[in-house]
Amino acid sequence: MSPPSRRLQTKPVITCLKTFLISYSLIFWFTGVILLAVGVWGKVNLEPYLHLDTENSTNAPYVLIGTGAIIVIFGLFGCFATCRGSPWMLKLYAMFLVLVFLAELVAGISGFIFRHEIKGILEDVYTNALNSYNKTDTKSMAVDKIQINLKCCGLHKYTDWKIRPYFEHHGIPESCCKDVSACNPEMLKDLDQAAKVVNQDGCFSSVTNVMESNLGIIAGISFGIAFFQLIGIFLACCLSRYITNNQYEMV
Repeated sequence: MSPPSRRLQTKPVITCLKTFLISYSLIFWFTGVILLAVGVWGKVNLEPYLHLDTENSTNAPYVLIGTGAIIVIFGLFGCFATCRGSPWMLKLYAMFLVLVFLAELVAGISGFIFRHEIKGILEDVYTNALNSYNKTDTKSMAVDKIQINLKCCGLHKYTDWKIRPYFEHHGIPESCCKDVSACNPEMLKDLDQAAKVVNQDGCFSSVTNVMESNLGIIAGISFGIAFFQLIGIFLACCLSRYITNNQYEMV
């Protein structure tokens, strides 16, 4: 057993570490809440783009929501482990932080490396959505929502609709109109007349800009949270070591 004088010297250090780790755990818990919010926000705001490919739709928003929920739970666990002064709980907490750090780091790097491939995939998916457009299915409603929200029309230009099967019978979709009340079916079947009432810019560049900006926000938050975990890992390991070596218990 350590001499009383040494135990008295290390007690303030342990108290200080506990204070820092509890503060960190509360902040970590709050980052979990942020991830939950980002996941819900992504689900709501990116839903039209995610529905363009119903066969290979991404679960990214659900992953963020699930990760946020787990972080909220372990953030509370970290506070509990710190207050109890339990070395094995602190080690478990540190191990969880390491796993979350590695997972977020790999996800962030993968997204950065393959960001250009995402553009190519998105162009193919959007082209297929236009070719199969019928105004009623999920992909068609996603196209309409994108054209209305981003005030765009077609893939690269409004004239792209001329080569789509839908145009032969119905013309350009009403979702391309600047003002729906100013559009009529006959005008939408004539490209020259349609040019006066529809948005002429294509949607592909607008969609990729929106996706890149939103993915940039998500990636930035993920990287920030990932490196923030290094602080928690260091504090949890230090506190566990001090408590083990000095047989310190919080009453």
